[in-house]
Amino acid sequence: MADGRGGSVTSTPRTDFPEIMTYSDEADAYIDLDELRAAKTALRKPLLKRRAEIAASVPDAGSRVASLIAASFAPSSGTVVAGYWPMRDELDPRSTLEALSARGCRIALPVVAARGQPLVFRAWETDEPLDDGPFGTAHPSEDMDVLEPQLLLVPMLAFDRTGRRLGYGGGFYDRTLSALRGRFAVQAIGVAYADQEIDAVPAGPEDARLDGVVTERAYLDFSE
Repeated sequence: MADGRGGSVTSTPRTDFPEIMTYSDEADAYIDLDELRAAKTALRKPLLKRRAEIAASVPDAGSRVASLIAASFAPSSGTVVAGYWPMRDELDPRSTLEALSARGCRIALPVVAARGQPLVFRAWETDEPLDDGPFGTAHPSEDMDVLEPQLLLVPMLAFDRTGRRLGYGGGFYDRTLSALRGRFAVQAIGVAYADQEIDAVPAGPEDARLDGVVTERAYLDFSE
């Protein structure tokens, strides 16, 4: 299977998860939202366990991702890049953020403003301490500038080859991407372990697609 740079990807999607229902892009497609929520919920526990196993087996994933981003789509100086502070077993993007900061990019981290609202992004220097946020998050202090990112690096539990992403159920990135994309061009790149790929992520019309995913093995471009 080809990656986004013409290389090959040796991993195959995970299939040993509960049966899921996916959303069709056809205008007359119908989906039961209760069933959709149930399908997502059924996946999260096994995927959390699986991600913990993967993380333990790939301790250098963060540095590999940083190298792939530099070789594949490194943004130009001045670009505002929204990263994230890793929680639990999320793939650690800090090597990438440090490298992009050294290139002259402005780095921001997400802030959960309120449940049901889009994320806010505050400027962050990679050596600055962070404040504790809700849901186990960490974010820059309130006196940091609020920025609007042109590139977002997005954590996840799973992804598929259509650019669908499974998150934690809060819908923060879906609302955020919808709001930003309604105003200007934004690139959303998922950051994940290669073995977090599954055949199909259950998704509905409000679930935002990713433009690509970078793993420790390859950059997958979904924008073409």
